[in-house]
Amino acid sequence: MGFEFPITILRALEGIQANRYVLPAIQREFVWDGPQIEALFDSLMKRYPIGSFLFWKLDPSSVKDFQFYRFIDCYHERDTKHNEPISLAGIHEATAILDGQQRLTALYIGLKGWYADKLPYFHWSNDNAFPRRYLCLNLSAPSDEDEFEYEFRMLKEEDIKRESNGKFWYRVGDVLGLDELPDVMDYCHDNGLTSGESKYPYRTLMRLWELVHKDTVINYFLEENSDLDKVLNIFIRVNSGGTQLSYSDMLLSIATAQWKEKDARQEINNLVDDLNRMGEGFNFSRDFVLKACLVLSDLRGIEFKVTNFNRKNMTAIEESWESVNRALRLTAKLLASWGYSRDTLVSSNAVIPLAYYLLRLGSPGGFVESSHSTTRDDRDRMAKWLRLALLKRTFGGQSDNVLRTCRKTISASVAGFPAQGIFGALRGTAKSMTFDDAELEGLLGCQYGQSYTFTVLSILYPWLKYNQQFHVDHIFPRGTFTNKSLAERGIPPDRWGEWQAHSNDLANLQLLQGLPNEEKSDREFEDWLAASQGPPTDLKAYRTLHMIPDVDLSFKAFSGFVRAREEMILARLKEALSAE
Repeated sequence: MGFEFPITILRALEGIQANRYVLPAIQREFVWDGPQIEALFDSLMKRYPIGSFLFWKLDPSSVKDFQFYRFIDCYHERDTKHNEPISLAGIHEATAILDGQQRLTALYIGLKGWYADKLPYFHWSNDNAFPRRYLCLNLSAPSDEDEFEYEFRMLKEEDIKRESNGKFWYRVGDVLGLDELPDVMDYCHDNGLTSGESKYPYRTLMRLWELVHKDTVINYFLEENSDLDKVLNIFIRVNSGGTQLSYSDMLLSIATAQWKEKDARQEINNLVDDLNRMGEGFNFSRDFVLKACLVLSDLRGIEFKVTNFNRKNMTAIEESWESVNRALRLTAKLLASWGYSRDTLVSSNAVIPLAYYLLRLGSPGGFVESSHSTTRDDRDRMAKWLRLALLKRTFGGQSDNVLRTCRKTISASVAGFPAQGIFGALRGTAKSMTFDDAELEGLLGCQYGQSYTFTVLSILYPWLKYNQQFHVDHIFPRGTFTNKSLAERGIPPDRWGEWQAHSNDLANLQLLQGLPNEEKSDREFEDWLAASQGPPTDLKAYRTLHMIPDVDLSFKAFSGFVRAREEMILARLKEALSAE
């Protein structure tokens, strides 16, 4: 490995565009955000060192043994955040980037492409949540932030105006079209940037031109050995100390390099994307899939360690990939049928035992929809077990021993999901799934909008069809707890805090199918209940299903309602959460 003569940013971009610079499968994907791209360009403009790069010269005769990817120039957080695979057949000269791909990709996006991350408060399915933004430089004046000298910003097309609040935004990528230094002066003159006394616009644009066209800022070492094991060792040694590269990124890189028939990164990324699109959407990660691979492939070591991602284990995972893939997809479908989503599934590892069980069943088609009593009972056992596991935080912290215990118990099972067997195996350990009275009473503290609240409600409403639209509904509407509303209803001001403190309590929540909830809206609960339930028999059934106590249901009696309903909820939880 030797230190090579440094190159310009322009030459590096030309190499990326011509596919002479590529990314090996062991590389992670792009993880920088917009402010990091802006900070990189500011550092370069100030002539700060940005570190050396590590390149790997590829032997044309051996490139067929590895998978490589193109750089991303247009990043979309939802739709195009994965690098595209590339075939190097017929390319006689290619260099892979072992260290520095985040910086090079940031340069490539800043000068040749755009960046689209999600805006806050927008839904992920909304295309407008991901506006394209281009890297721009304010040519009018320096940055007013102490940390930065130059003002770089990622801006939407409509925000790139020649003059905006006294700022002249220059799209950074346009500097590639200025072939010679005199072109900088011509541009400034043509755009009215030389009419005033300030020389800042011209000097700033000239500095940007020099940075891209002239300065040799890409300093790199070149590794010419084609032995994969050596390259892996170099890659791990270089990247393991960095804060940007997670351990799972490294493990995925190693897995990708060692699979023979399939592209591990593409397979795992596709699976993660598909899982997260199921139902109302989940938040599964590559960490989850990698952990599931270790468990579901029946490997002895399931910890996130490099030693567990050796060639033997990677071969085993590749051979079992199709069955693992099917089991995880079926598990996500089952979770969605129980009403879970990214906001309510508080532990991903808790679903791995369910996936392992389904894998051993052969991931049967129709398992989620089947009305056969045996399958239905099996689903009910799995659902109850998962709810207990989530509420007890059984898979919080270090969960490897729990996963081993679950796997061993499921492997020995011959009749259905062994919920009782797992309860027994964990009894007496720090991960016991048994609730004591204090823990049960603690569940009453769950509030509207909290992630665990849905699981508690799902235990109270086992009969609800969660594959249909449902709502977490306030029994006494939220709108009645404002100061104005309380005053209108005759609640003394010195007691407003009492009402408002319990407005989002579990005791004031119920689950309703979508249509009834829309009909209920903000109507007074007592009035809605009397009008909507019809005959006394229907009213009685509703009270039983929703645990509505036989007390005064007027808003003035809200405190008494809360106390009475908490008693009913606690009784039902004690019965439902028994690990017997």
